[in-house]
Amino acid sequence: MQTISFDFYSTLVVMVLVLLLGAFLNSRIKVLSKYNIPEAVVGGIIAASLFLLLRVFGDIKLSFDGSLKDPLMLAFFSSIGLLADFSSLKKGGNRLFIFLVITSVLLVLQNAVGIGIATALGENYLIGLLAGSITMSGGHGTGAAWASVFSAEPYNFAGALEVAVAAATFGLVIGGIIGGPVAAYLIKKHKLKTPGDKTESVHIPITELEAYKERKITQSSFIESLALLAICLLVGVYLADFVKRLELDFTLPTFVYCLFTGVVLRNSLSALKIHEVFDREVGLLGNVSLALFLAFALMNIDLVQLANLALPIFSVLFVQSVLMVLFAIFVTFRFCGKDYDAAVLSAGHCGFGMGATPTAMVNMQAVCKNYGMSHTAFIIVPLCGAFFIDIVNAIVIKGFLSLF
Repeated sequence: MQTISFDFYSTLVVMVLVLLLGAFLNSRIKVLSKYNIPEAVVGGIIAASLFLLLRVFGDIKLSFDGSLKDPLMLAFFSSIGLLADFSSLKKGGNRLFIFLVITSVLLVLQNAVGIGIATALGENYLIGLLAGSITMSGGHGTGAAWASVFSAEPYNFAGALEVAVAAATFGLVIGGIIGGPVAAYLIKKHKLKTPGDKTESVHIPITELEAYKERKITQSSFIESLALLAICLLVGVYLADFVKRLELDFTLPTFVYCLFTGVVLRNSLSALKIHEVFDREVGLLGNVSLALFLAFALMNIDLVQLANLALPIFSVLFVQSVLMVLFAIFVTFRFCGKDYDAAVLSAGHCGFGMGATPTAMVNMQAVCKNYGMSHTAFIIVPLCGAFFIDIVNAIVIKGFLSLF
């Protein structure tokens, strides 16, 4: 088989083309825009399918430079941290706590369902765990970490990594597909008022309008925002490496440290009145990073690996998908207030509840692009998906392992 390698620059071009393809199809195919399917998901899946056909029928394998992937992901979460000032976090209120409890309940259900189906089919219960909260709510990083544990003593599960990667990849794709439709269904069924409704006027004080117009994105301001992101990446990666060397029982993903650095940096600068973070500019940098990261991740998914999964794995993943949709509609939406913010939260929960907080953010961005902004959702989901879910997930996984 011939392998064609793409260097850094050509890989970047392909990533951008994937996004442009997704945007083009979303603008031409009504069903995609109607159900808020993210552009990165549309372009990424099509690209992965084309690459698979090239590999099967042309005997050609494409290899892309992955040096941009992690920095883009870390840059996105750093931007989330830089946008999370303490005064804004208070707006999450009780709904933040409620959402955290809801996501924790889902972790338990995902493992119970996974283990139940795996054991009922006579398979190793670890398959159920790996296709449960480890990858569904933990993603590729958590899946790979636990796979290394299950591959060694005393578990000796040889196929742990393959199951984890396949399940996390499946969750990444499905999470990006179901989020938008779930929100659209809830908005239509409950006739929710959205910020984009013509009947609902939005009054912005003159002072805010003037401030918005006066502060423009300039070369100087852009460099300042870029410097803040660079500091978050540097400190976050250093902290992650430092904690890893401590050899604790469990460690958090690197992006959590970058996000936390962003929160501390933003609020420290604000409290000391040293610098005012340019939210719109930082948000722009973060959104671009997120879109490019997802484009790369999705165009590199191994569809052959998914196709080769055994029946038990498919059974678990199918039920997990159904569970996520039903849980988002009947639990997340209802307990989070049954309003537009709750609908956007449900879309976000579908994203990181199936494996990736970036997918959750894309889901919510797609919904808000059509119906209007939900500030509450964009405060709550990153905090739960980045700060809390990995910690709670580790505790839940440890609890299930103690039962066997």
